[in-house]
Amino acid sequence: MMQSRPARLGYRFWLSLSTPGLLLGTLFFAISLSPSLVPRPFALQVGIAGTALALGYGMGVFLTWLWRFMELPQAHGHPRRWLKLGFGLLSLGVAIGFVARTAAWQNDVRLIMNLPPLETGRPISTALLALLVFAVLLAAARFFRWIKRQIVGQSRRIMPPRVALVFGATVTLFLFWSIASGVLARLALNSFDASFQQLDMVIESEDGPPSADWASGSPASLIDWESLGRQGRRFISSTPTASDIGQLAPGRIQQPLRVYVGLNSAEDIRERAELALAELLRIGAFERELLVVVTPTGTGWIDPGAVTSLEYLHGGRVASVAVQYSYLPSWLSLLAQPEFGAETSAALFEVVYEHWRSLPSDQRPRLFLHGLSLGALNSERSADLWDMVADPIDGALWSGPPFRSETWQWVTARRQVDSPAWLPRFRDGSVIRFANQHGGLEDFDTDWGPFRIAYLQYASDPITFFEPTAFYREPAWMREPRGPDVADRLRWYPMVTFLQLAADIAAADNAPIGYGHTYATEHYLDTWYHLTEPHGWDAATLERLRQAIGDLNQADN
Repeated sequence: MMQSRPARLGYRFWLSLSTPGLLLGTLFFAISLSPSLVPRPFALQVGIAGTALALGYGMGVFLTWLWRFMELPQAHGHPRRWLKLGFGLLSLGVAIGFVARTAAWQNDVRLIMNLPPLETGRPISTALLALLVFAVLLAAARFFRWIKRQIVGQSRRIMPPRVALVFGATVTLFLFWSIASGVLARLALNSFDASFQQLDMVIESEDGPPSADWASGSPASLIDWESLGRQGRRFISSTPTASDIGQLAPGRIQQPLRVYVGLNSAEDIRERAELALAELLRIGAFERELLVVVTPTGTGWIDPGAVTSLEYLHGGRVASVAVQYSYLPSWLSLLAQPEFGAETSAALFEVVYEHWRSLPSDQRPRLFLHGLSLGALNSERSADLWDMVADPIDGALWSGPPFRSETWQWVTARRQVDSPAWLPRFRDGSVIRFANQHGGLEDFDTDWGPFRIAYLQYASDPITFFEPTAFYREPAWMREPRGPDVADRLRWYPMVTFLQLAADIAAADNAPIGYGHTYATEHYLDTWYHLTEPHGWDAATLERLRQAIGDLNQADN
């Protein structure tokens, strides 16, 4: 009986698939369903599963080519077909067995983070959609392989065969990279840029211009309200009042001061920094007890819990200043404008520091730096320690530092050998200390010196603990003992763990408060308390404050 044309095409496609590729692809697919750092949304799980399947398949194809290149024995004819069928059935069985475990593996992570368990991991949908992702990637790979063959075929007319092969592969790789990083990336960035620019301009109904003279954007301010951008207006509007603070904080109470300069507030980086300084001088910010130079995330967002907790701890005797450098999400800002954040943060720190150091040491505020995520990275880059040796600032709090942070990497690599990578102990703790959900800043015999740096990080934060080297080696933070918010069944697998952690970055901000990349106000409260040592608090009043302010509503960053 003759087969139909679709059946013949399907059979030919099946024969064209690499048997080692199917085996390795299925193994990679199965492993990709295992738990990682944060819970994964369904769409993200599908994407990583399909990509892992394609990556494993590609490795299998490469190993097959290497086997043939070494002229090792191969199966042909019917034995080859029976082997393909047998291994195909084995791959199917492995895939079914592992995909059925999806919900249980995800619930390992969800249980740690106090989330309700998934009733189902949607195994059929996961498998089918992952196959679709794999098919698209396979089609793209075969298209570029066809292009390479065309180039090699034409080149052989004027080149030796091996030279033509190398030339064809090089041209194809260059073409692929040009399309991926050039045309497609630029189209995507332009689309995102337009969308987030419009979002930054949105004026929400509750965000009317403030009337108080001390507020940025008020009639008395040097900064126009609309120029602050969406996140700047949110930051200024959420400033607690002195009466609110007075209900919880002991001692003398003042109105906390906040200054924010948006991208549209001045023409260039230097002018924005100078405008911020002028606004600080206008409202008397240098007369406060503390002054904090805050570096926002990519969209201009500042975590309200980070600043508000400090304002309550010090009875409102705090001034904070920030300058926006982008309206794109942090990862896009890092790709599209990698230098803007560091340049803006450095310009702001320079003008603030120069004025601060010109004041008598007993008549100036304590000066701190702060940043979250990309803000932590750019804040870290804003101040050169050698420029401050003669007159150092008081310290910094950097939360959720990205894995690219140079100082964080250097300190973590040189931690005490008996301390874990997710909560390092650096030397005697007199300068740099690390904290997580359970504290860590107070557990030292040596006093904290006058210049203090605190890192607040969660072991489940993939933005901090992603490592490019996870592609081929186990990260140090995965070794025992593990962080309290990391699943026991998380295991390292070459290449696949790299994919999982990369996908976790996209889901990091969706983790519940106190896990992943979502930092809790109460943890900021404890960290600032030990870092700045405010007066007048005891255990009872501090606990009352912790219960009262809770976790503030966190806007998307």
